[in-house]
Amino acid sequence: MSVQSGRELGAEARRLAEVPSGRAPWRHWGPYLSERGWGTVREDYSPDGDAWNFFPHDHARSRSYRWNEDGLAGICDDRQTLCFAFAFWNGTDPILKERLFGVTGPQGNHGEDVKEYWWFLDSTPTHSWLRWRYMYPQPEFPYSRLVSENSRRSKQEPEFELLDTGVFETDSYWEITVDYAKAGPEEIYVRLSARNHGPEPAELQVLPTLWFRNTWSWSAGIKPQLRADGTCVLAQHPELGLRRLVGEGDHDLLFCENETNTKRLWEAEPATPYPKDGINDFVIRGSATVNPALTGTKAALRYRLNVAAGGTAALRLRLSEGEADFRNFEAVMTQREAEADEFYAALTPLRASADEARVMRQGFAGLLWSKQFYHYDVRTWLKGDPGQPSPPASRQNGRNSDWRHLFNQDVISMPDPWEYPWYAAWDLAFHCITLAHLDAEFAKSQLILLCREWFMHPNGQLPAYEWSFSDVNPPVHAWAALRVFEICGGNDYDFLERIFHKLLLNFTWWVNRKDSEGNNIFEGGFLGLDNIGPFDRSSLPVSGHLEQSDGTAWMAMYCLHLWEIALRLAERDRTYEDMAIKFFEHFVLIAVTLNDKGLWDEVDGFYYDVLRRPDGSSVPLRAHSMVGLIPLYAVTTLGPDTLSRLPSFARAMGWFLAHRPEAAGVVEHMDDPNHAGYRLLAIVGPQSLRRILARVLDPAEFLSDHGVRALSRWHRQHPLQVAVDGFQAQLDYEPAESTSGLFGGNSNWRGPVWFPVNYLLIEALRRYHRFLGPEFKVECPTGSGRWLALDQVADELAARLVGLFLSGPDGRRPVFGGYERLQRDPAWQNLLLFHEYFDGDSGAGLGASHQTGWTGLVANLIADRRPLD
Repeated sequence: MSVQSGRELGAEARRLAEVPSGRAPWRHWGPYLSERGWGTVREDYSPDGDAWNFFPHDHARSRSYRWNEDGLAGICDDRQTLCFAFAFWNGTDPILKERLFGVTGPQGNHGEDVKEYWWFLDSTPTHSWLRWRYMYPQPEFPYSRLVSENSRRSKQEPEFELLDTGVFETDSYWEITVDYAKAGPEEIYVRLSARNHGPEPAELQVLPTLWFRNTWSWSAGIKPQLRADGTCVLAQHPELGLRRLVGEGDHDLLFCENETNTKRLWEAEPATPYPKDGINDFVIRGSATVNPALTGTKAALRYRLNVAAGGTAALRLRLSEGEADFRNFEAVMTQREAEADEFYAALTPLRASADEARVMRQGFAGLLWSKQFYHYDVRTWLKGDPGQPSPPASRQNGRNSDWRHLFNQDVISMPDPWEYPWYAAWDLAFHCITLAHLDAEFAKSQLILLCREWFMHPNGQLPAYEWSFSDVNPPVHAWAALRVFEICGGNDYDFLERIFHKLLLNFTWWVNRKDSEGNNIFEGGFLGLDNIGPFDRSSLPVSGHLEQSDGTAWMAMYCLHLWEIALRLAERDRTYEDMAIKFFEHFVLIAVTLNDKGLWDEVDGFYYDVLRRPDGSSVPLRAHSMVGLIPLYAVTTLGPDTLSRLPSFARAMGWFLAHRPEAAGVVEHMDDPNHAGYRLLAIVGPQSLRRILARVLDPAEFLSDHGVRALSRWHRQHPLQVAVDGFQAQLDYEPAESTSGLFGGNSNWRGPVWFPVNYLLIEALRRYHRFLGPEFKVECPTGSGRWLALDQVADELAARLVGLFLSGPDGRRPVFGGYERLQRDPAWQNLLLFHEYFDGDSGAGLGASHQTGWTGLVANLIADRRPLD
C-alpha cells in the first residue's frame, strides 16, 4: 500500500501485502452475496425479455436462482458455493424478511427503486472486518401500499418511499447491526445486535441462514449437504470441504432444500416437500415444510429475541472449518475493528474533520460491500440447460445473442448492489480509481478482467452491462488504468503494459465502428448519459446520423491516455515510442476535426451534437449540457524532460507540428521562459476555455451549490425544441427525477449533479492549471467579482461535492433532502446514503441509493488531499 510506505505496515496492510503472493487467502470470503437476484437478465427466460415480470420479488422466496443468490448482510466464498445471510420476522409480516424489497421498473413512477433502509457502515479491503445496519419496522411491512402508490403516481410526482408510509412514526422499529470479524482466512465470527426502538417490549425472530447455491439442478454435479450436528449445522461440499455454523444460546434448527416450490408457483408436482420457502412457511404459518430429519441444502438457526423497550439483544455465531470456540470472540472483534481504525487513519488527511472522515470511510465501505459474485455464461443462457425446458426460440436472435463468448464467474465491483447488481464498463473504471486507495491489486485486476478474452468481444468491444452488452459506454478504461497506476505508486509497469495491449483492440473497435464516415467525428449513442438529449441518441427517430461532441471528445481523451501510457512504457522500452507517435497524431486529428467541422459553435462559445441529414444538411442540437463540457476532459501537458528522454518521439512530433499547421490550435507551446519547452495538448484552448467556464461557473446555468449540473438551468425558461421531418422533441431543465420514460425513466441527466463527470472536470481543471499557472484566473461564480486560479476552482467544485454529505451549520445534510428523520434523528443522521445522482437545486439524493460505485468518488476527493508518500 502506498499510503503505508515509509512506515511500519498495519495489520490490514500486511494482509493485503500477502494477497499477490497467495500466502493467505484473506479475500476468499467476503460480502459477495448480491442484494438482489430476482428481476435480472440472467434469470430471465421469457420470450419477450421482460425480466422484471418473469422473476418477480414474489417468486424469490420460492424459486431457486440459476445464476446467483441474494440475502441480507450476506457473505459467501468467492465462487458463491456456500452462502450465509440473515432473515428476520417481526411477527406481523406475511413473509420472512430474507431480502430487500423494492418496486420494479414498470411499477415505479421513476423506474425501479428499493424501498428499505440499510447501510454499509464499514469494511476492510480483505473483509477481515465488516459492519452492516438495517432498520426493520415492527408494524407490518407495507409491501402492497408501496407498489400501489408508486404505480399510481405520475412522473411529475416524487417517488413514494418507506418513510412516507408512516411506518416509522411511532419509533416502533428494530435497529439491527451485524458485524463480521475474521479470526483467520477461513474462520469468521458474526455478531448481531438488535435494538428495540419502540415504546413497548417486542419479539424479533432472527434466522441466521446457511445454504448452498443451487448448482446441481442445472448440471450433473454432486449435490452437497447440510446436516445437524448437535445444535450446529455442518456443511459438506466436495470442493469447499467442511464448514460448521455454530450459534450461542437457545435456538431451533430448521432445514429445507434450495429447490423451487413448483406447486406454489405453477401448481406442478413438487420436487420436494421441503422447498426453498419451507423455512418461511414453517415460521409464518406453522406448515410442515421443514425436514424433520434435519438435513437439506438450506438451514437456519431460529432465535426468538424478547427485548424490552429501548433495550438491545445480541447473538454470537461462528462459521469455520473447525470446532466451536467462542473464548476469543470479543477479543477478535475488538482487534479487527481497531485494525480497521488504523487502516483508515492512514488514509485520512490530517486536516479532515470528523464528519469528512466519516463520509470517506462510509464511502469506502459501501464500495467494498458492493463487490459481488457475478455469474453469467451467455452461451448456456441462450441454449438452455440439459434436462431443463428450452428457452424460447426468440432468444437466439435477441438480447446479448452476439455475446456468446462471454463467460463471467468472478467477484466484480457493482454500481449498486440492489438497483444495478451487474457490472457496467464505465462505472467500473470509476470504482477502480477509488478502490486503488484501498486495495491496489483488486483495482488493477478489475480493470484487466474486463479486457480478458471471456469478457471483451472478439471484435474488441468491452461489454457494457447485462441488459445490453452491445450498448456503448464512454471509453474511460485507459484513463482509469493510468490513474490506478499512479495511485498505486507508479511502478507496476507489467500491469500498464498488459492493459495497454488489450486496450489497443478496444481502440481499434471504436475507430472502425463509431466513426461512420472515417472523418474523426465519432458517434456512440447515449454513451452512459441516458436522456441528456431531446431524444434517444442510440436510436434516432429521424433519418441521418448524430455527430457527437461527447463521443468525439471521449475518443480524443482516449488517445491522450493511451499516448501517456505509451510514453511511460517507452521510458523502459523504446519500441513504445512508435505507439506514442501514433496516438499523439491521432489525438491531434480528432481534436482539430472537433473544432473545425461544426461541433464548436463560435457564436455561442459551446460544443453541440450535430444531426447530419442524408442530404448533407446539418441540424445542431443547441443543448447547454454536459455533452458540451466533455471536450474539456481531453487535456494534458508535455514537459521538456520527457522529450529529452524520448528523442525519436520528439523528432516525430516536431515534424508533425511543422507539416500540419492546423495542429497549433490543439498543441500550445508555453511562452513563459520559466516554463520553456512545455506544451499543452487540449481540444479547448485557453480562450475557448474562458468562454465555456463562464457558463460552467454561472449559478444561472451549470453551477449548483452542490456541483456542476448535467444540463444548464437556462433551459428552464428556454427549453430546447427540435422539429425534424414532422418529429418533435423538447429538452427541459429537470433538476430531480426524470419526467420522461426515456431509458426506463430511472435516471436523469437533464439537470441533476452526477459525480463521475464532475470528477473528470475537476481533474481537467487541475491539468489546465499545471500549464496556465496561477496567473490564469476566471470569475467564480460568474458575476461574483471573485477571481480564482483554475486549481482553486477545482478545489471549490470538490468542496461542493463533498458538502453534499456534510452536516452544515444548520445540522442538515443536503443529501437527505426533506426527510426529517434522516436529518434530525440521532439514530439515523450519521448513516449516509450514496445516491446515483443529486438534485441540481437542493442536492437531495436521487436514483439508486447505494451507488457507492462512482458516487464513492467522494471518498477519493477527501483522500486526495493527503499527499502520497
